[in-house]
Amino acid sequence: MIPVTKPFLPPREVYDKFVDGIWHRQWLTNMGPLASQLEMDLKAYLHVDHLLYVTSGTVALQMALKALAVKGEIITTPFSFVATTSSIVWEGCEPIFVDIDPYTLNIDPKKIEAAITENTSAILATHVYGNPCDVEAIEQIAKKHDLKVIYDGAHAFGVQVDGKSVFEYGDISICSLHATKLYHSIEGGLIVTKNPDLLKRLASMRNFGISGFESFSDLGINGKNSEFHAAMGLANLELVTSIMDKRVSLIKRYESKLKNFKAFRPKWHGKSANNGAYLPYVLESEELLLKIKKELDGHEIFTRRYFYPSLAKALPYLDPVEMPMTEDIAKRVLCLPLFFELTFEEVDMICRVILRMQNN
Repeated sequence: MIPVTKPFLPPREVYDKFVDGIWHRQWLTNMGPLASQLEMDLKAYLHVDHLLYVTSGTVALQMALKALAVKGEIITTPFSFVATTSSIVWEGCEPIFVDIDPYTLNIDPKKIEAAITENTSAILATHVYGNPCDVEAIEQIAKKHDLKVIYDGAHAFGVQVDGKSVFEYGDISICSLHATKLYHSIEGGLIVTKNPDLLKRLASMRNFGISGFESFSDLGINGKNSEFHAAMGLANLELVTSIMDKRVSLIKRYESKLKNFKAFRPKWHGKSANNGAYLPYVLESEELLLKIKKELDGHEIFTRRYFYPSLAKALPYLDPVEMPMTEDIAKRVLCLPLFFELTFEEVDMICRVILRMQNN
């Protein structure tokens, strides 16, 4: 059986080294020494000035929206994981969908301005599959209309744009460290901002808004993470470069074998390099996708229709809207197996099944 993804686990002795310290200190949560060390190490690795380690990417999004005090309408993409949209609704705002670019699969900046109204307060864009949005165009639009910008970089760990961390763009960027991500801490998330005052507020919000032993500075939440999760994050950080290198090499293997596949890969940002987070293909038809997926399932090779269905019509708490490009792409996109332990031989077998079914 070949799953679509498999969580990376470091050598047991590496993780146990950190766990032994937790047992000795008996400091299990509330930003203990390992969580604090992870924040410092991640800032250094990602080359960012201000970063917080929190419970999850979803909590990071909710905290970002709350900290920026956005209200009313927020422009976003219907081609993303549900948490991008649900976080907007959860915080009492209205998501306004803008269709995607048919080649990058990110929100189409050329369509953003037409969606802006007097009630628009922010843009929440997703770096889909880790592929950076057109951050320069979005920044210009945001400045022109005095809008906040939040980036959902759940897939974008380690990604840079023109030598600069993709998390340095916007007012706040978030990342997911869920177990399915290329770098993870089992559960976890990151909040990145260039604004030190905003970081201070977010840090207080993460701990119930507590500012002292008997005082509160803000409305808060329990956004902290445990020492056991931080231990996994530290253990995996020691190996993350080799993890990404292996995943990128697997992608190149797929690409070399699937040159005749009736599908295309999303166009990556011209000033950025692929971090190996996902392997999406957009097939020429949904019929072909379903045919190939069924055959792969029969060989116990599992894929994922990610993201399907389009959020523009799938959510029971929102009225459906027409997003023709997103609807079309969502029906035709398929993510192939990609994880550290996957072998070139397994990739070759997967590609043979795909090409054989395509030609039948």
